[in-house]
Amino acid sequence: MDDSRLTPRKMQILKAIVDAHIAGGEPVGSKYLSQDISCSPATIRNEMAELEDMGYLIQPHTSAGRVPSELGYKYYVNSLVAQYASTKSEIDEINQMLRYKLTEMDEIMSEISRLAASFTDYTGIAFKSGTGKVRVAQFKSVLLNQKDFLLIMSFEGDIVKTKTIHLSFALSEDILRRFTEALNMYLINLTSDAITMPIIVKLEALMGSAGAMVHPVIKVIYETMSELDSADVKLDGVTNLLQYPEYSDVSDFRDLLGVLEEKEKLMDVISTRATGNDDIHVYIGTDNETDAMKNTTLIFKNVTIGGKTLSVGVIGPKRMNYSKVIDMLNKLTGGLDRLFTEDALPPGYDKRD
Repeated sequence: MDDSRLTPRKMQILKAIVDAHIAGGEPVGSKYLSQDISCSPATIRNEMAELEDMGYLIQPHTSAGRVPSELGYKYYVNSLVAQYASTKSEIDEINQMLRYKLTEMDEIMSEISRLAASFTDYTGIAFKSGTGKVRVAQFKSVLLNQKDFLLIMSFEGDIVKTKTIHLSFALSEDILRRFTEALNMYLINLTSDAITMPIIVKLEALMGSAGAMVHPVIKVIYETMSELDSADVKLDGVTNLLQYPEYSDVSDFRDLLGVLEEKEKLMDVISTRATGNDDIHVYIGTDNETDAMKNTTLIFKNVTIGGKTLSVGVIGPKRMNYSKVIDMLNKLTGGLDRLFTEDALPPGYDKRD
């Protein structure tokens, strides 16, 4: 994108048009802009015409004002967005969320998507990708009674999962100790697809008469690793979009709803984009590579929690309040980052199932 021809006055006019269009949703004319820009309407019209020729503005109708193009929105996001000042109530709600005793990634994703929707009045989204590389770092166990024991699995990234396992036969402390030692000998640092049948057979042989405990435990281990490793997405506030005229066309909104409601489709849209650094990522209109999102912006930021990347963002119209959204995402992800990097894990997050 060649921005060298954008003079300070063109930048000022472009920003004013984007701000006005975001606020009102209507094309913006020179007469309106002349109230705040110290130029004559004729001069502003000339500048608007040049901005249109450069691809930053669109004139929907010959007698109407202009609206930003995708290029105009992108330049606005990259260069013209002023810092949005969060209100005290918004910051207080973020801090309250950080004190909340979240115990699972699923709860974190649901809460963070709710907050994103609440603060922005768009659709909040939280996404985590699957890596296929989850490994157990250590197994521990606690005998609860003759037929029940607690299996404690420590994973990379300081994540701990516990599962209660019930057996059909009586178990002793010695048998459980030997079984736990065997798990640590044969399963440490393996991905789920590396836990093969020969390994399972070897564990059964080692346990002898107690070999029947191997299969139910391996099943639990598989399920836990899959739970940690699978991609997932949480949405909140989908109906918020109905208030914007961009989604007044029933057919268009139905197409967008089809993407948002089908988890696999939405994960396809997000997964190829939710990689890379922790900068703000903005995909406007056709950037999303699906016709259902041609009038839609996806904007998110990544944060690492327990060794996994969580993408936090919003979905809304192209004329969204970018400065507010960007500021809010920075605060939400910054708060989560502090929560999980300053030895401030919520009680129970990595200790209980």
